[in-house]
Amino acid sequence: MMENGKRILIVDDDEDIRFVIRMILDEEGYTISELADGHDVVQTVDDWHPDVILLDVMLGDMDGRDICKGLKSSDLTAMIPVIIISASHGRHTMHEKMCMANDYIEKPFDINDLVNKVRYYAAA
Repeated sequence: MMENGKRILIVDDDEDIRFVIRMILDEEGYTISELADGHDVVQTVDDWHPDVILLDVMLGDMDGRDICKGLKSSDLTAMIPVIIISASHGRHTMHEKMCMANDYIEKPFDINDLVNKVRYYAAA
C-alpha cells in the first residue's frame, strides 16, 4: 500500500506486540516509530512529531497514564491523539490519573478496531 504520510508512535514494552502493531499499520501505509519504554517518549514526540501515539499502560518502571498526562498537559503536544492500549486495565484506565487519553484499545486487540481507531485519529 502507498505511504499515507501519517506517523504513528508505538510505545509498548512487549516486543511482540510492537511487531504485530507495526506489521498491521505498515500494511495500512503508516510510517512507524516504536519505543520499548517511556523514557524517550517526550524527546521522540518533539523530534518526530507523530500524528497518533499508541501507548501501553504498563511500561516496566513507568506508567503510560503518567506519560499521557504529561503530553496532554503540554501546549506543544496536547493536540496529538493518544490511544491507550492495555491488557490489565479496563476502559476506565483512560480517565485514571486524569490522563486525558483520546481513546482506549483492550489487549488482545481486534485488528479492525486498531486500524479503524488509528485511521480516525490520524485523519483528524
